[in-house]
Amino acid sequence: MGMYRKLGRNSSQRKALLRAQTTAVLEHGRIFTTEARAKEVRRKIERLITLGIRERDNFEEVSIQAKVPRKDASGKRVKELVDGKRRTVYDTVEKTIKKDKPSRLAARRKILAETYVPVVIEGRRKKDAKKVDLPKKLFEEYGPKYADRKGGYTRIVKVGLRKGDAAMEVLLELV
Repeated sequence: MGMYRKLGRNSSQRKALLRAQTTAVLEHGRIFTTEARAKEVRRKIERLITLGIRERDNFEEVSIQAKVPRKDASGKRVKELVDGKRRTVYDTVEKTIKKDKPSRLAARRKILAETYVPVVIEGRRKKDAKKVDLPKKLFEEYGPKYADRKGGYTRIVKVGLRKGDAAMEVLLELV
């Protein structure tokens, strides 16, 4: 057998399929798929979770000065007249942020390269859409959760044969 399963697709379709399923598992925790696909997706997920565990504490907290727009009681920005033009009023605020060290930044980019950035629509307008930050979820949620495990972060449970083509259908879930 070769290095990977071809899944009856050309390389671009195969990469897109595995990327989408990897994203779905990391976002929702489980998916139903065929056995061959699940075994390939499992390889990708195991690597990404290991990366999240290794880099979970690799950051430094930095204090910065940030300009934040002043808002009124209704939540709208406060504007004032300056030289005949309406300008937003900003306040300077002290904030503490997490600054990634170089290896964590590289890990974050690797995660983003191997997954899609899913958008969950909560409202009808585009500005109401909520983006899920998968690298953050891997570092802050899955990293501490699986820190004491040596591997085996996923489980494949056989469900049965699919009705249309009798392919073995399985449930791929995070342990």
